[in-house]
Amino acid sequence: MPYLFQESKPRQPPLPWEARGTHSSGKAYQELKQVCLRSGSLFEDADFPATDASLFFSEKPPIPFIWKRPGDIVKDPKFILGGATRTDICQGDLGDCWLLAAIASLTLNEKTLARVVPLDQNFGPGYAGIFHFQFWQHNEWLDVVIDDRLPTFKDRLVFLHSAEHNEFWSALLEKAYAKLNGSYEALKGGSTIEAMEDFTGGVGEMYEVKKAPDNFYEILEKALKRCSMVGCSIDTSSAAESEARTPFGLIKGHAYSVTGIDEVSYRGQKVQLIRIRNPWGQVEWNGPWSDSSLEWRLVSPSEQKRLSQTALDDGEFWMKFEDFKVHFDKVEICNLTPDALEDSTAHKWEVTVHEGSWVRGSTAGGCRNFLDTFWTNPQIKLHLTEKDDGQDDCTFIAALMQKNRRKLRKLGAEMLSIGYSIYESPSGDAHLTKDFFRYHASKARSKTYINLREVSNRFKLPPGDYILIPTTFEPHQEADFCLRIFSEKKAITEDVDENVAIDLPEPPNPTPSAQETEEEKQFWALFEQISGKDMEVAAEELQYVLNAVLKNTKDIKVKKLSLISCRNIISLMDTSGNGKLEFSEFKVFWEKLKKWINIFLRFDFDKSGSMSSYELRSALKAAGYQLNNYLLQLIVLRYSDEQFQIDFDDFLNCLIRLENASRVFQALSEKNKDFINLNIGE
Repeated sequence: MPYLFQESKPRQPPLPWEARGTHSSGKAYQELKQVCLRSGSLFEDADFPATDASLFFSEKPPIPFIWKRPGDIVKDPKFILGGATRTDICQGDLGDCWLLAAIASLTLNEKTLARVVPLDQNFGPGYAGIFHFQFWQHNEWLDVVIDDRLPTFKDRLVFLHSAEHNEFWSALLEKAYAKLNGSYEALKGGSTIEAMEDFTGGVGEMYEVKKAPDNFYEILEKALKRCSMVGCSIDTSSAAESEARTPFGLIKGHAYSVTGIDEVSYRGQKVQLIRIRNPWGQVEWNGPWSDSSLEWRLVSPSEQKRLSQTALDDGEFWMKFEDFKVHFDKVEICNLTPDALEDSTAHKWEVTVHEGSWVRGSTAGGCRNFLDTFWTNPQIKLHLTEKDDGQDDCTFIAALMQKNRRKLRKLGAEMLSIGYSIYESPSGDAHLTKDFFRYHASKARSKTYINLREVSNRFKLPPGDYILIPTTFEPHQEADFCLRIFSEKKAITEDVDENVAIDLPEPPNPTPSAQETEEEKQFWALFEQISGKDMEVAAEELQYVLNAVLKNTKDIKVKKLSLISCRNIISLMDTSGNGKLEFSEFKVFWEKLKKWINIFLRFDFDKSGSMSSYELRSALKAAGYQLNNYLLQLIVLRYSDEQFQIDFDDFLNCLIRLENASRVFQALSEKNKDFINLNIGE
C-alpha cells in the first residue's frame, strides 16, 4: 500500500471538545439527528451498515446474526441505568477483553467517561436511533456517529453487553469503537493500554515491577498527581491460574487499579503505602496494612481520615509499597496529556507531536543493524533546555505509534516491529549522514523493537540537543507514524528536514581546446559529423551522439539514454527556442554532464550502473539540491524501480527536471521582488 510523507512539524494536541466529525456526509451528530427527527425516521448509518462486512472480514459469522435496535430487544431500553459501572461490562463472543478492561477503568473516572460517552443521550424524548462517542486517534479527537442496530442471536446481544439487559451504553460504545477500526473482528486481540490511550489521548508506559527503576515510587506518585490512569496485575504461569486467588487475597491475571500513593508515620518512621482497587468491588488484600490490620491501630484518626482509610469490603485497600513490589508483576500507566486534564490540575505534562511516514526507497531505513539505510529514516531534533525541579537532568517520555494498522488488517497489514534511537546532536541542522551513525553510539533508545501499536519509554538526559530516529526494525517496511514527546518541562522539537534549499554552482565554462582530452576531441568530431552545416542537433541526433560517447566512457555502466532524456536536455539548454541544441550549448551541457557522471559514480557503490534510492538524498545534495522528506519521497516514487535502484538515465532526468524547476522558481522570485520594489517605489 502506498504511503506518502506526512509533515512532521510539531503541533499542540487539540482539545477533546474540538472533536472532528467523521461521518461521510460531512454532517455532525446533531445535524444528522435533526434530519431524522424532522423526517420521522430512525438513523441508519451507511458508513457502518448492518451487514456481515461490519462484523468480520476474514470469515462469515458462525451463526446467523440479526441486527436489532434496543427497542426491538427489550421493552424499556435505557442508555445508562443507575450510573455507568464495571457491572455494565460483560464480555460476549469476541476476543476483546483488552477493550473491556479499559472500559472498566474508564468507569472509575467520571469526567473522562463523560468525554468518551456523552451523557446527553437516551432512548426517551428526542430518540432518533443515533448515538455518538469520542475517541482519540493519532493526535486528534474524533466524534464517531453510529446507529443503534446491534448484532443479536435469539434476541440476545452477541458481543459486549450489560448485566442489566435493558442498559445499552457499553454495547453501543463497543460498536462505535468497532466502526473506528473497520469491523468487530478488527477488535480481536490487543492491549488494555491501547484502548486507554484512545479514551484519554494519553501515553502508555509498562513496567515490570521486579525490574522497575529505583525511583519507581516517585514515578507512580507523579503519575497519580497528574491524574494518570494506573493499573497493575499479577502474572499467571498457565491458563489454569487465571483469576486464581493467592493466600493474601489477591487475584492472578486480574486487572487492578492504583488509586493512591502516600507516606504514613508509623512507630516514628515514614512508611510508603500504595492504594489498590479491585474492580470487582470486593476481594481484598489481607496482609499488612489491609483494612482491618493491626498496623492501622498505631495511626492517628486524623491521619487515617487524610488517607481516606475505611474498613469496608469495597475492593479498595492499602498495602506497603515493598509488599506491592513483591506480590505484583506489571504496572501500566496511561499518562494523560494536558488536554485531558482540568485547568486546576497541577503537574501537567508538556507534549509535542510529530506525524510522518516510512516510505520504501527513501525513508524506510530500518534499525541501526542496517547502517546503509538507517540514516535515511526521518530525523527529529529534540531540544532539552530546562532541568527537572531539583534535578540535574531532564525527564521525558518518547512514544512512537504506528497508525491505522488495526484498521488495515482487512488489507493484510500487521503490526510492525518499531522502536527508536536517540543521539546527541552535533551542531548544525543538516540531515545526519551514514558516517555520523557509523562512528557515534546512541545516548538512549527504546528498550526493544516490538510489534505493538506504540512503543514508549521514559528517559533522563542532561540538557542539550538530541536527534531522535524513529524506525521499523526491518528496512523497506511502510507505515505512517505518530511520535509524541511528553516532558516534565517544556521541550522543543523540530523536523531536521523541513528546509528546501538550492545551491547550484555557476554554469561551467567549456574546457579550452588546449585542455581537451583525446576522447573529447573525438566527441566534437562526431557532433560535427551528425549535426551538419548548421551545427545543431535534434533530440534523436543528440541521443545517438551521447550514447556513442557514454558507451566508451570508462568506469560507468550506462544503458542507453532515452529519447525523453535527450528532449529534456534540449529543453534545459536550448536558449534560441528552436528545439535543437547548438554546438556552444552542447559544450556547456557537456561540462554539467561530466559533473553529474562523477556524482553518480560516487554513489554507485557496486559499479552496477545503478545507485540505491536511499543514497539519492546525498547524491542530490552533492549536485546542489537539499530536499525535504516529502519531495524526496515523490522523486523516489517517480524514478526508482521495484528494487529501489535508480539508473543513470533516471538520475539524469531527475537532475534536469530539478534544474528546470529551480530556474522557474528563481524567475518567479525575481518577478515578485520587482513587484515588491515597484510597490515600495510608489
